[in-house]
Amino acid sequence: MTGLSKSRIAAFEQCPRRLWLKVHSPEAGEIGAVQERIQQAGHDVGDLACAQYPGGIMVEAVPNLAAAVRQTRELIEADHGGPIFEATFAHEGVVVRADILLPDGTGGWQVIEVKSSSQVKDHYCGDLATQVWVMEQAGLKITSAAIQHLDGDFVLTRPGDYNGLFKRAELSDYIRDIVASRDELAIRARDMLTSDEPVCATGRHCKKPVSCEFIAWCASTEPAAPEWPVTILPRRGGEKWQKQGIDDLLHLDEAVLSRKHADIVSATRTGVPFHDAVGASRAMEAWTWPRAWLDFETIAFAVPRWLGTSPYQQIPFQFSLHVEAEDGTITHHEFLDLTGTDPREACARALLDMIPAEATVIAYHASFEKGVVRDLALAFPDLAHGLNGIAARTVDLLPITREHWYHRDQRGSWSIKQVLPTISALDYSVLEVKDGGEAQAAYLEAISLQTTDGRRSILDEVLRTYCEQDTWAMILVARALTSRGKCIPAAPQQ
Repeated sequence: MTGLSKSRIAAFEQCPRRLWLKVHSPEAGEIGAVQERIQQAGHDVGDLACAQYPGGIMVEAVPNLAAAVRQTRELIEADHGGPIFEATFAHEGVVVRADILLPDGTGGWQVIEVKSSSQVKDHYCGDLATQVWVMEQAGLKITSAAIQHLDGDFVLTRPGDYNGLFKRAELSDYIRDIVASRDELAIRARDMLTSDEPVCATGRHCKKPVSCEFIAWCASTEPAAPEWPVTILPRRGGEKWQKQGIDDLLHLDEAVLSRKHADIVSATRTGVPFHDAVGASRAMEAWTWPRAWLDFETIAFAVPRWLGTSPYQQIPFQFSLHVEAEDGTITHHEFLDLTGTDPREACARALLDMIPAEATVIAYHASFEKGVVRDLALAFPDLAHGLNGIAARTVDLLPITREHWYHRDQRGSWSIKQVLPTISALDYSVLEVKDGGEAQAAYLEAISLQTTDGRRSILDEVLRTYCEQDTWAMILVARALTSRGKCIPAAPQQ
């Protein structure tokens, strides 16, 4: 009989096929770098949570889980009296490991599931319910069941002092009905695993509550979709057409669509991009000179690393800045800190030094850049006036692009990496760092104590090249939108 666990039952609830593939064809899955960082953050948070409970004993999963079950039972029978970490229980082929198990002083136990998020998410309740169900069936008296998660308002004020980092949400009563349903759910999961691979069409559930590692595999087994599916329509605009049995975008009647959707269908059908140069020019005409094209790269640690920071706070370690004069002259400036120390103050001062006081600052999805700059202003009050001025002068290229340009090769997306190939030969695929996730991975590698000076020098170069291309890409997009006649080279100027 194939064993089940908390994570396998969660996979079954998301999609039976996901569990089947986990058990029978795990090689079909792909775990990306982002998911690996999320998993590592979970381990880091779990270790820190355990450290908040002194005197605890860790139950190791060696030589196997059966040994862990025995050790847990022995600790409980011996009246250990303190916290038990990774306490392991089994019932009817379902094995669970509790992050933290605490005696309540009355013969009962408190079970705590540690999560690395800053809030309680709905699917956490299922995880906790599975643990409580197995423990109670194994004979344990559970008097409290809680989710312990990060407090997003926590600020690190002293090195290594994480007192107050966590919040605990008591969910014993809330999950009681879920606990009662676990026996039937486990039976269905076991029965499914003894059958052939289930047929489950890809859909929204593939990314909720978590991104499934088998998305690509499942999609490859489905009948070929139309070249231009209705799912291209943004903001889930294709769903109503799918419900009517229409999957092909080219089968839609433009006359019954909204203007935006009609523009998309028309551009897709004809191959002629929708382009409103007059409207784009009018939208940008209030932008004063010089214009400062700005892009940040940031890192967010689940457990705050530097004083004055909070869980998942976006910390800027790099920016690229192209300053464009009204006569077309463009100069490039940049900041990158790979020392592994808090980069914020140096970044803030570099912004003030490099951005002309009167410049219009331009970003793509500017709410992010504004948020980063305003956080810097809060962190360094002596610099706040200038930083808040930068935030106030920041405008957004994204909504102008969305309103005035669409090429069918964007396939419903206005991310700059989708728009750029439709107006320029500038290519991200040739770069070692190709996107923000890879930039974060490069940064983490660069600040690692195990990284050699030679490798760090290479990472420095590839990060600078990537970020510079991001701001140059904005200039190219803006020039294309307004159809300015001056020729701009495809590669960033040095």
